[in-house]
Amino acid sequence: MPVLHNRVNNEELKQRMLAETEPRTTVSFYQYFNIADPAKFRDDLYIKFTALKVFGRIYIANEGVNAQISVPAGNFEAFRDTLYALAPELNGIRLNIAVDDDGKSFWVLRAKVRHKIVADGIDDPTFDIMKKGQYLKAAEYNELSEKPGTIIVDMRNHYEYEVGHFENAIEIPSDTFRDQLPMAADMLKDKKDQNIIMYCTGGIRCEKASAYMLHHGFKNIFHVEGGIIEYARKAKEQGLPVKFKGKNFVFDERLGERITEDIISQCHICGKPCDTHTNCKNDGCHLLFIQCEECSAKYEGCCSEECREEMHLPKDQQRERRAGRENGPMIFNKSKDHPLRKHRDEWKQQRQAE
Repeated sequence: MPVLHNRVNNEELKQRMLAETEPRTTVSFYQYFNIADPAKFRDDLYIKFTALKVFGRIYIANEGVNAQISVPAGNFEAFRDTLYALAPELNGIRLNIAVDDDGKSFWVLRAKVRHKIVADGIDDPTFDIMKKGQYLKAAEYNELSEKPGTIIVDMRNHYEYEVGHFENAIEIPSDTFRDQLPMAADMLKDKKDQNIIMYCTGGIRCEKASAYMLHHGFKNIFHVEGGIIEYARKAKEQGLPVKFKGKNFVFDERLGERITEDIISQCHICGKPCDTHTNCKNDGCHLLFIQCEECSAKYEGCCSEECREEMHLPKDQQRERRAGRENGPMIFNKSKDHPLRKHRDEWKQQRQAE
């Protein structure tokens, strides 16, 4: 029986990937459709993709599949044909090709069965993901976004919005998608008859968000087909004005792909214009933050002098310091310093009081 999970050390796998000479293509795709047996679907997919040397992260649930992967250039057509043959609902689906890609995005294939491919907190049995908003292609987005009264909503986390977003887009100040959905509906409750465009990285979150908004009585809901990735590619191919400014944050080794040369964020330490995300080099922190080259050199890739100091302590002293420390799921955020934290917490308190 084939091995259905990785058994090799991660560092060794990463070094193997870096030593590859054949170029790779970074691709993302998703599809909402009913999968009766997610575990069986996962195993079938894992065996076939492993044979094609596909790396990446794939989630499978009853509601569909969500993937961010890299494929050797020579295997791309075989990968596409294999994917399209896995299920009738996958035949011909859109593949989002990375805009700014060095092919070094992943080094191992991980395929996991989840309760949902996008955690949403929705427990309403009448909610139907298939009743979604209207897709907008790049040219259609540009046209509708310029019409008076159109509202543009970013359905990503604040650290994604911080380094790049569409012109005039509003941010939903939340750390999780499950919080963003009711918050977006609440923030826009007086705008139910206006044109509302929702967007995200590759389309999967804003597609579900568009269905959620329609479910809650909004009338004119649109979402960007293929998200920022597909929009940027098509806008550039068609010579359209690119209305997304800055970097598109991505959840792989690249941590971002440049869409335009605009730098709209600052180094979290010194305030210099910068949009380079990095993880703190201190093993007891690993905070995701923005850091310029000068501060990276000064703090040796750490987010603070305290972390730089801790990184150089003997291992036993490092473990003593970390005992009882809680990093948790907020490792991505400088939440305590974020200007929208106050509004987010007030909103949560109001919801709990209702």
